[in-house]
Amino acid sequence: MSDDDRLADRFESFRPHLRNVAYRMLGSHAEAEDAVQESWIRLSRSNPDEVENLPAWLTTVISRICLNALRSRAARPEDPVGVHLPDPVIGHEPAHGPEDEALLNDSVSLALLIVLDTLAPAERVAFVLHDMFHLTFDEIAAVIGRTAVATRQLASRARRRVKGAREADSCGDFATRRMLVDAFFAAARNGDLDGLVAVLDPEVQLRADGGLALASATAAIRGARPVAERAALFRQPGVTVTAVLVNGSPGVVVDRDGVPVSVMGFAVRQDRITQIQILLDPERLSAIDIAAFTA
Repeated sequence: MSDDDRLADRFESFRPHLRNVAYRMLGSHAEAEDAVQESWIRLSRSNPDEVENLPAWLTTVISRICLNALRSRAARPEDPVGVHLPDPVIGHEPAHGPEDEALLNDSVSLALLIVLDTLAPAERVAFVLHDMFHLTFDEIAAVIGRTAVATRQLASRARRRVKGAREADSCGDFATRRMLVDAFFAAARNGDLDGLVAVLDPEVQLRADGGLALASATAAIRGARPVAERAALFRQPGVTVTAVLVNGSPGVVVDRDGVPVSVMGFAVRQDRITQIQILLDPERLSAIDIAAFTA
């Protein structure tokens, strides 16, 4: 095996880690893949003999790539429809067991990603690298070009901002989450407005992202009664709801007459749904192999 092949093999072994870092930084599968590819290009153009710690080197490189992407995004804000949801991570729902609870802890929720989108680029990078990947402030400072003290302050400020998202999605019990989601859809199908309100937090927030193609469907709604009234859409004929994992937590894929129309994620605190995230954007839905979960 040539040196180039060995380097490529080592990079591939780190690809899942790099993808996880980039996704948490950017909230976009496509942008995360672009960042991973760019990190490979930079590695292939470097002198591997000068890289003492390849995992650390790659983490630093992809973090800088993501930081630049976040800065470019901040400089050119594009929010034509008012609500933007991060790309969801969809998985098959497993059999319930102790090992399944780890899925909640190992995943980053949509609720948290939504708040991360509101942070300044350096804040987001500092928080993700320290709180999610446990890099030291000295290591992070080298990525963002700040002192270690300033980096600590950035992470602390970000931590305060995300506290509310963590509190709103603080139920760690998988079975309780699934029970509430199932009860929500059962009440919606039956037109049971009171039943819907009963599983919703009084200040529940619903965010629906239809993208450019369905801008009219994009909405931000607060309050149990208005959200419950919106759920009447699920009484339409031909609508099928399939249980899936969305970012490690119970969610659903919705299709109408076999055509995927949305992915829905839920945040839960105690025994109430506090947030509902609905991705309706046909372009982004087309990039997800939803058939693998609805077949």
